[in-house]
Amino acid sequence: MPWALITTGIGPPLLATLIGVGGVFLGLWLTTAGRRTRLVVPFSAGVLLGVVFFGLLPELVEEIGWPVTGLFFAGGYGLLYWIGRHVAPVCPSCAHDHDHRSCDAVLHGFAAPMIGASMLHSFFDGWTIATAQLASHHGIRLAVALAVALHKIPEGIALGAIVRASVSSRSAALFWSVVVEAVTLVGGILGLAIAPRLGTAWITYPLALAAGWLFYLGAHAVHEEWKRRGAVPACVTALTGAAGAAALQQGVQAWFR
Repeated sequence: MPWALITTGIGPPLLATLIGVGGVFLGLWLTTAGRRTRLVVPFSAGVLLGVVFFGLLPELVEEIGWPVTGLFFAGGYGLLYWIGRHVAPVCPSCAHDHDHRSCDAVLHGFAAPMIGASMLHSFFDGWTIATAQLASHHGIRLAVALAVALHKIPEGIALGAIVRASVSSRSAALFWSVVVEAVTLVGGILGLAIAPRLGTAWITYPLALAAGWLFYLGAHAVHEEWKRRGAVPACVTALTGAAGAAALQQGVQAWFR
């Protein structure tokens, strides 16, 4: 029964929210957070990419075909790309290498766009987890929830650290960072309320959008790690995460056959 509570309904979005809030506390109080998370970032990015390529895309292509899948996939990717390029980095962990050496103690003007973009990111996280629960394959449901939850660890740490450098007090940084992560739960609740009304046929379209923005988050995080630490460390760790996601999905599908 406890396992069912955290893998169905509001459980997965709530768990992802709590993990993100825990990451925020680490980001606010651990000065060496960047070093501690250097392996978690590309690994969690690899898990996201593994879920996309071995879970979501095969099912979507089978359900609605390559042209429609490609259209919605590109739409999901393009939305986050536009936000990240013209508004603010939509993924805090991808912006974690922001050069603070030339900044004052407070990153003036960085808080508002960062918090706004991160709220949208968190909403997408919650929506993705919720809509994935309506997928026909058990492996996809579990893998998507695991991928997003794991991604929340470096995201929360980076968010807490960046917002702390952007506002005047630790309490304000904690408040806004927790608000950002709480939007994950809001996205999950709305996804659970709205997605079933779309019907089983229409659920593939928000899943295709989700595949696009999961790919953006994963690919962008791996690219940032590549620039920071080189191709081999970034790619090897990411491939490990992708292989783990693929194995998890295949194992769960075999278990429920």
